[in-house]
Amino acid sequence: MAKDSASSDEARVKRDFWPTVKRVARSIPFAEDAVAAYYCAFDRETPTHVRATLIGALAYFVLPLDAVPDFVPLMGFADDASVIAAALALVRTHLNDRHREAARRTLSEEEFG
Repeated sequence: MAKDSASSDEARVKRDFWPTVKRVARSIPFAEDAVAAYYCAFDRETPTHVRATLIGALAYFVLPLDAVPDFVPLMGFADDASVIAAALALVRTHLNDRHREAARRTLSEEEFG
C-alpha cells in the first residue's frame, strides 16, 4: 500500500467511521466486529501491517460507493461484512479481549442502543 493511500485511508476512517456506525449499528450484524477492528487498528500496540489491513477494511466499510451499494435491501452490507471478516481472519491473533470489550461497551451506550 502506498504511503499516501494509507494516510488517506486512515484519515477517511477517523473522519467517517463513527458517523457510519451510528447510522447503521442496529441494522448490521457485524457492528461489534467493525468496532473491535477500529479499536485494534488504532491501538498503538498493534503492529503496522495489522493496522494497515484493518484500516483498509474499515475504509471500504465507510466508503459511500462500493461493490454493492449499502442502501440495497438485504445485500447492501454483505460485501462490507465479507471484507471485514476476511481482514479479521488475517489478523485474529492481534484482535484481543480488550478490543472486543471496548466494542461491546461502546455499542451498549445509549447513542447506539
